[in-house]
Amino acid sequence: MQTRQLGNSDLYITPIGIGAWAMGGGDWAFAWGEQDDQDSIDALRAGLDAGMNWIDTAMVYGHGHSERVVGRAIAGLSNKPYVFTKCSRKRAEDGSLVGVLKADSIRAECEESLRNLNVETIDLYQIHWPMPAEDIEEGWETLAKLQQEGKVRWIGVSNFNAEQMQRIQSIAPITSLQPPYSLIRREIESDQLPFVAANSIGVIVYSPMASGLFSGKMTKERVENFPDNDWRKRRDFFQEPQLSRNLALAGKLAEIGARHGRSAGEVAIAWTLRRPEVTGAIVGVRTPAQVAGIIGAGEFRLSQEEIAEIETFQAERNA
Repeated sequence: MQTRQLGNSDLYITPIGIGAWAMGGGDWAFAWGEQDDQDSIDALRAGLDAGMNWIDTAMVYGHGHSERVVGRAIAGLSNKPYVFTKCSRKRAEDGSLVGVLKADSIRAECEESLRNLNVETIDLYQIHWPMPAEDIEEGWETLAKLQQEGKVRWIGVSNFNAEQMQRIQSIAPITSLQPPYSLIRREIESDQLPFVAANSIGVIVYSPMASGLFSGKMTKERVENFPDNDWRKRRDFFQEPQLSRNLALAGKLAEIGARHGRSAGEVAIAWTLRRPEVTGAIVGVRTPAQVAGIIGAGEFRLSQEEIAEIETFQAERNA
């Protein structure tokens, strides 16, 4: 796979990277159900063997569990991938998640992430959510200091809007933005993407397959059987009437993919990569077998006619 420079950094990343959200296991607020650690390790190594050169995780994914799994997966590798992680989301006493952007909290998280990942430096360290909003300057100043100290190489933000990025960019340059982006989450097109293009900020989008909806493997029966600790069970786009519309769109993506020997998921990922502002897409995998269904997106590109076909189909279904 060809690589692309991420924002102002010296990181050249493949168009798709491995997402480790589900690898946090089943015991936290936004779990994807139970997950076998060995499956996670095998999936990570399969993705790296297939050519992906970066992994994205976060402290909050299983409250350190995902990071520890990633650390185990990359231990001993002679050609280590870039490792990106995120801070600022913590578990409250009642099990809910809260945002903390105070300097001492972020420093403690960074040290724990370094231990979990068993690395000397984190390649990209990101504020996970701009919450509480009044503390984003303090949080960003702390990331900048961690960068100066060599604990992290580059710094970015996740889930920030343009106004929030504008507030902090005078403190230190923003290497990257990590927003949600898919055929059913297009908010960044009007707000964040124009801003990052004007400010040379890289973009790594998450959930390009809409949390599995556009993988080509999702069915109504599978959704009905989600375990109680799968956060998708509570999301509106997995509920009717949206579910039927989304699965119909997945069918259209599968139809287009079949013309090229590609999966619906590869089409969905390629659709996000059509934007020149998007440097890469984070693609979650839970087993080695899933890598085969997404790896082609690193090279596959949709034609303008196919992009228009998708847009027309979606508009007609949403009318």
